[in-house]
Amino acid sequence: MTPKNQINLYGHEDIFHELVELHNDNKLPSKILLSGQKGIGKCTFAYHLINSILSKNEEHQYDFKNKKINEDNKSYKLIQNSSNPNFILIDVLPEKKMIDISQIRKVIENLNKSSFNSKPRFILIDNIEFLNINSINAMLKVLEEPNINIFFLLINNNKRIQPTLKSRCLNYKLYLTHNQSVDISNKIIASDALNLINDELLDYYSTPGKIYSLYKFSKENNIELDKLTLKDFLFLIIDKSYYNKDILMNYMIYDFIELFLRKKISFKNSEFFTYFLRRIDNTKKFNLDQESLFIEFKMKILNA
Repeated sequence: MTPKNQINLYGHEDIFHELVELHNDNKLPSKILLSGQKGIGKCTFAYHLINSILSKNEEHQYDFKNKKINEDNKSYKLIQNSSNPNFILIDVLPEKKMIDISQIRKVIENLNKSSFNSKPRFILIDNIEFLNINSINAMLKVLEEPNINIFFLLINNNKRIQPTLKSRCLNYKLYLTHNQSVDISNKIIASDALNLINDELLDYYSTPGKIYSLYKFSKENNIELDKLTLKDFLFLIIDKSYYNKDILMNYMIYDFIELFLRKKISFKNSEFFTYFLRRIDNTKKFNLDQESLFIEFKMKILNA
């Protein structure tokens, strides 16, 4: 399940209805920035907002009462097939580590072409914190130009982004409480997440996306997460090199290491705590060798 095919929208009702009403009044901002923790539902939110607008005057329109996309809707199907002329998605490509300028140039080329219909066009840019400097400069030029019936939706995972980029957008902060995250997770997996995953693996700030990813990972690899402590889980991920086999686990392992460090109070007053937080930050920021970090963490912390 991905944001692209998630037909139900959970949470964020107030912001969703606000933006829908703005569009109904022809006042929807053409540049919108959605910020929040990764896995909180920002991209799903964007897909639902887009479908609620594109499905107007079509069969099987968006269900506003239940906040649900109709799978038989034409615009939805075209987006699923990556063939909707009114929708462009920009994200980090699997073989890349950043969003490069060639992707932004393709957007510019597309926008310079005549529209196929009178419907609005949407450009959804996920993970904008991964725009490189050339991409940012090209993106700024696009955002500065007046765009009639063209809307940009930018997704940021609570990471620092260029102030000039942020200033050109109307900013919305999406947020869920811990209880809301657990309730939404239970709806997505149709079960009680707290009975399937050890409490130690659930940070207070865990989002529905993270909880679902853990659940999916456990099912695909036949791992009983309810029986693993946080320490056991980290040993497993590092020893079996799951961070190299699973894209989501590659992202989440850093969160679990930080969670482990925070929960081990004794480390907070030691050089280890500061050292590994710095190592994690530098590894992410400069794309350093992550395997050496994980092995060092295992030897100095987990084996201690």
